Amino acid sequence: MSAIDDLPPLREVIRRYSLSARKSLGQNFLLDLNLTGKIARAAGPLDDATVVEIGPGPGGLTRALLAMGARHVIAVERDERALPALEEISARYPGRLEIVCADAQHFDPRPWLGSTRAKIVANLPYNIATALLVEWLSIEPWPPWYDMMVLMFQREVAERIVARENEEAYGRLGVLANWRAETKILFDISPAAFVPQPKVTSSVVRLTPRQAPDICERPALEQVAAAAFGQRRKMLRQSLKSLAVDPARLAAAAQVDLTRRAETIPVSGFVAMARELTHIRNTT
Repeated sequence: MSAIDDLPPLREVIRRYSLSARKSLGQNFLLDLNLTGKIARAAGPLDDATVVEIGPGPGGLTRALLAMGARHVIAVERDERALPALEEISARYPGRLEIVCADAQHFDPRPWLGSTRAKIVANLPYNIATALLVEWLSIEPWPPWYDMMVLMFQREVAERIVARENEEAYGRLGVLANWRAETKILFDISPAAFVPQPKVTSSVVRLTPRQAPDICERPALEQVAAAAFGQRRKMLRQSLKSLAVDPARLAAAAQVDLTRRAETIPVSGFVAMARELTHIRNTT
């Protein structure tokens, strides 16, 4: 008996269905149901909530989400080997678990949601985690179809997501994430909690979308950040030249000196430069 329900222990499920983790799929199974419960609780009250879970594998986090009251869990799993294990969970929670066999990078949950907003809660496959996050942060129009994301990343990636100016990990990902969401690392998870054990510590991050981020065009923001951090050791007067506009106009719009470097510019500064970049391009 597990700590959260009367389904078999996850190690038994993995053994029965021969669910050896595949490196090609970025799989690291989290078997500690106390930890999966902690992740589920981090998403706040789940009563009546709809949750999109990516890469459930044998279903440890899926079980925690359902046990804690999620009304509807949409589990998106690419690995067909895991589907029988997920079907067992579906039978235990009739009508509440919807299993979708699909590649998360090409999956749009909106047809499954209708007008319902969802939470995204997932132990993301390491090999696609950053790409999925960028895709979710780039949704147009904004605000998006989700009202919260609670996601697991490698610690290094988590630090990049929450980083702000003058922090070592600050870069393009931090600009995009903190422009469109409030971000926070909630807790770390030791490699020993996973099968197989990764070589790095993992971190659970909560991202709450800002309903009204500072106004700018997202592509312009991404271009300014890419230019500035693409040559992060150089001053803005040099790094911004790749945008083919006068760097002085962009720096003036952000009220920063051209001798500053990218890592010292706050998100608001990048937003101001993106607005000016769009203005320049629209008037020339």
